[in-house]
Amino acid sequence: MSRCVLVCGAPIRNYDRINRSLRDDDFFVFCDGGLHHLPRLRARPNLIIGDFDSSEKPDSGVETIVLPREKADTDSVYAAREAVRRGFGDFLLIGAAGGRLDHTLGNLSLLLWLESQGKKALLADDFSEMEIVSSREVWIPDSFSYFSLLNISGLARGLRISGAKYPLSDAEIRCDYQYGISNEVLPGETAVVSLREGRLLLIKVY
Repeated sequence: MSRCVLVCGAPIRNYDRINRSLRDDDFFVFCDGGLHHLPRLRARPNLIIGDFDSSEKPDSGVETIVLPREKADTDSVYAAREAVRRGFGDFLLIGAAGGRLDHTLGNLSLLLWLESQGKKALLADDFSEMEIVSSREVWIPDSFSYFSLLNISGLARGLRISGAKYPLSDAEIRCDYQYGISNEVLPGETAVVSLREGRLLLIKVY
């Protein structure tokens, strides 16, 4: 099955970088305010979801799910749940970080939820790519300038980092002490990150 791309409403400044990450066979779900990105994205919606408090409901003939404005889930969360229901297992979130901090943090939590459902998920913004590290190893090429590991779920033990300027072995990162910021992949190497218990947010900075 193709990858599902959720297009959310946060600002995008580097459209060229985002467009390079898109694939011809992606399934695009535009979430309400994400429709503002249509003129500059190399994408057309396969599905539109929202309560349309941030943009007008389009009359485009594209399948559209209209949500109530008073609801527990944000448009982005509802869209992710709908895509999971439709069988997608690979996700890219764009326009999901920046702008309002509450929406950004909510979308980072959405990465946690997708990982808990056994889905692969990546959030890309103008500066970085973000994903959840849990039980499987993650490889980071030296094409990234920096990478950071942040605890956003409350538990992260048995952290190992190799191939990086600051290696770690059997380490723990707590929410109240985030010392895993701005590590560097050694030139010509690929950093490897693994975790014995818990989850961490990996931010790979271009």
